[in-house]
Amino acid sequence: MSLVTEEIKSKAEVYYGDEMGQEKSQELLKDVGLPNGLLPLHDILECGIVRETGFVWLKQKKSTTHKFEKIGKLVSYATEVTAYVEPKKIKKLTGVKTKELLVWVTLCDISLDDPPTGKMTFKTPTGLFRTFPVSAFEVEEKGKGPAKGAM
Repeated sequence: MSLVTEEIKSKAEVYYGDEMGQEKSQELLKDVGLPNGLLPLHDILECGIVRETGFVWLKQKKSTTHKFEKIGKLVSYATEVTAYVEPKKIKKLTGVKTKELLVWVTLCDISLDDPPTGKMTFKTPTGLFRTFPVSAFEVEEKGKGPAKGAM
């Protein structure tokens, strides 16, 4: 069952389509000071933001699994991902799991260390947590790096 009701949608900025969804999810991560590679979703159908509460959601055509190469972690993103965002934090996250040993573990909170240490903490509903470097979740933005073939 979706956490996104018609009442919530009526208070939200809602964007449709993959291109707009990608743009708005990247913009949102940047606005709250989180790395731009944290939500590597594909075929986004809908992206919504309720600015007054910080509630956000992303719906994609099908669930996806992404490997964060720099830390060797597999992360699964459901067809609907929801959360509350605030500066340097994601709370009450739904639809995201990570593989620890042979078990998929649900993530519920993500935060940058304060004061800044270059690390991020990922928490589960059971209170377990892991810390990883922020750089593992940063992706070079298209058109922002050195030009190919540049000398």
